[in-house]
Amino acid sequence: MTSETQSSLPSITEWRADVAFRRLDLFLAAKGLSPSRSLIQRLIRGGGVTVNGRPAEPAMTLRAGDLVRVEAPEPEQSELQPEAISLFVVYEDQDVAVIDKPAGLVVHPGAGCSSGTLVNALLARWPSLASTGSVLRPGIVHRLDKDTSGLMVIAKNEAAYLDLSRQIKEREIHKEYLALANGALRPAKGRIEAPIGRDPRNRKRMAVVERGHAATTEYHVLEYLSGYSLLKVITITGRTHQIRVHLAAIGHPLLGDTLYGGKSPLLDRQFLHACLLGFRLPQTGDYREFQSPLPPDLETVLSGLRESNK
Repeated sequence: MTSETQSSLPSITEWRADVAFRRLDLFLAAKGLSPSRSLIQRLIRGGGVTVNGRPAEPAMTLRAGDLVRVEAPEPEQSELQPEAISLFVVYEDQDVAVIDKPAGLVVHPGAGCSSGTLVNALLARWPSLASTGSVLRPGIVHRLDKDTSGLMVIAKNEAAYLDLSRQIKEREIHKEYLALANGALRPAKGRIEAPIGRDPRNRKRMAVVERGHAATTEYHVLEYLSGYSLLKVITITGRTHQIRVHLAAIGHPLLGDTLYGGKSPLLDRQFLHACLLGFRLPQTGDYREFQSPLPPDLETVLSGLRESNK
């Protein structure tokens, strides 16, 4: 059983089926066990659900009167350590915090990176986050690449985590980026629709692949600058490395993107900044937007290019 399942399901619950010929996983979803059917299915396959005392399968059909028992395992204890890392908090209430992440900060621990991440900083500032969402990624509902700067929203409790996760799934969260792409991108306004998946030739990269996940990116050229295009980019979907992959696929990789383009003497990271983030506050449902200005390293690049254009 995954930590995500453990963190969002009750320990022991029983129901009597009141409808015949209904799928078990749909029955449990209707009872409000979890808003995620995939979590329910993993719990069933992991042996956490019995019907009349016997192991079950997600697609089994129930008869009226069947006793459905849910027994989730105890949550795993996180080994993540709080670390006093400085955070710039743009907004905070009892449910969420909006963070302006600097470039160079990894969002959560992973292979080869067990500390010094945004998650370690979050746990130091809000210790209660340890029980929110995933054990390994507490409070995290979406990510930015290590060398991408800008806005992220953090869930501070389980209800907010589920609400924000739903907003992401239903594409209700609005995200805009500022990006500097190589070359003069034309037309000046466009939409890139191409599926993204793991690059079969390099597992560290993503790529446009035939059987990848559907991905859509919209862009608008704000300015042409000495062989580069300053773009406003809107992500309709949220695939890993989506903007970087899509722009590289059409021949306009981001300035400084060593994974999908090449090194640049102007910048030691990709020119990509999450400048606007909009979502509905979980408690009130009010829509709010937050903005972040370009950080100094990216602003310096633009100023230099504008000078050379004169």
